[in-house]
Amino acid sequence: MRLLSPFSAESFKPLLIYFPGMDGTGNLFHRQGEKLKDFFSIRCLSIPSNDQSDWSTLVDNTVTLIRKELASHPHSSVYLCGESFGGCLGIKVALAVPELIEKVILINPASSFNKRPFLKWGVELNQWVPNFIYQGSTVILLSFLGSLDRMKNRDSQALLAAMQSLPQEVVSWRLSLLRDFEVNPDNLKQFEKPILLLASQEDKLLPSVEEGKELVDYFPNSRLTILPKSGHACLLENDVNLLKILQKNDFVSKSNILDGNVYLTYSTP
Repeated sequence: MRLLSPFSAESFKPLLIYFPGMDGTGNLFHRQGEKLKDFFSIRCLSIPSNDQSDWSTLVDNTVTLIRKELASHPHSSVYLCGESFGGCLGIKVALAVPELIEKVILINPASSFNKRPFLKWGVELNQWVPNFIYQGSTVILLSFLGSLDRMKNRDSQALLAAMQSLPQEVVSWRLSLLRDFEVNPDNLKQFEKPILLLASQEDKLLPSVEEGKELVDYFPNSRLTILPKSGHACLLENDVNLLKILQKNDFVSKSNILDGNVYLTYSTP
């Protein structure tokens, strides 16, 4: 595991560490990173395509990487940004070392995995699917992961390439991690750092809005922003601007004028 630096970094800026979806490549943050790089020193977690670590090992290794990064940037604050699978990892890391974290952004976190019965069944079925069928099924799954009509062709192709980068046995393993994901609700209630949850209304893969509303009830200092037209892989969509969403929710300086997009925002009392 390592932290990639896709853009030139300046040590005085806050660190924004992106935890990717199940592909683990860290390569799908380019669209948002271009807009955020003037405000943050961006790092993207990259998990090897053969990695079959359990949650505990993933958390320990990630925390080690964050500590090393902070050693090089001792005056920086850390923003965690976890998407889907990375949202689950982000929750666990934030709970493990809250003293290292300034703010947390969770985007369609896959903590809702077990609320979709067909996904739980898929964990068992995936290991029995012949490889040639598995490779073809990723193209079908693409329409569930993203609203393709809201993406540029190069971004949808990048999403497909990331999906196809994992061996079938690693996909099975990471699906089993999502099936077995759990955290103590009492620990969520005790986490007081600011959390912003983004949930896609048109997510065909996970019940992200339902999960977002549930998590916002647990985290005491959180708010939920609903993306009414977006699919699961919302950060690749043309009209989603994470910087402006962060600005609107006071997660970054409002030095830019917000655009005209409509976002529905809920806050905890």
